[in-house]
Amino acid sequence: MAWLRKKPDPLSDRARALNHEIAQLESEIKRIGAQLVRGRVHPSPRSAAPRPGDTPSRAPAGAAAHEPIFEEVDQRRLEAPPESALPPDHYNELGVRKYDLPALIRRVRGWFQGPATTNPKLVSYLAAGGIQGLRPLRYEKRKKRRQVIILAGLLFLFLLGTLLALWKH
Repeated sequence: MAWLRKKPDPLSDRARALNHEIAQLESEIKRIGAQLVRGRVHPSPRSAAPRPGDTPSRAPAGAAAHEPIFEEVDQRRLEAPPESALPPDHYNELGVRKYDLPALIRRVRGWFQGPATTNPKLVSYLAAGGIQGLRPLRYEKRKKRRQVIILAGLLFLFLLGTLLALWKH
């Protein structure tokens, strides 16, 4: 039966193929790195890296030891109390914040809207059917909508039959 078989997922197949390619590239990087380490024992003479056995007193001729330079800090700004982001007309005479109806409406509207997507390009691809092997999202929505309508109809018929059976008794 076709119902019990799992449909192939093109995204997981592609992810598996990409992971295989990444593993191959990493092994090649390790192989080339090992060849470089074997072929090059000594650092180049122009390298600024310290050689084994170098002492700290041996410093480049142009480098002089200086103390670190720190930024100037405005102490008055640190002592001042933090200013409120809201203007004073958002507070009443007792210092309590006034009721903000537009902010409440925005906050309630945000509850009913889902969170913003982290990858809008992927969402647009899924909605338009831009990924090969996947049906566009509108077809999937239509399919689910039909399933819900059929389920609601069956539930209605079941409840109607139950009420009629109870009505006769």
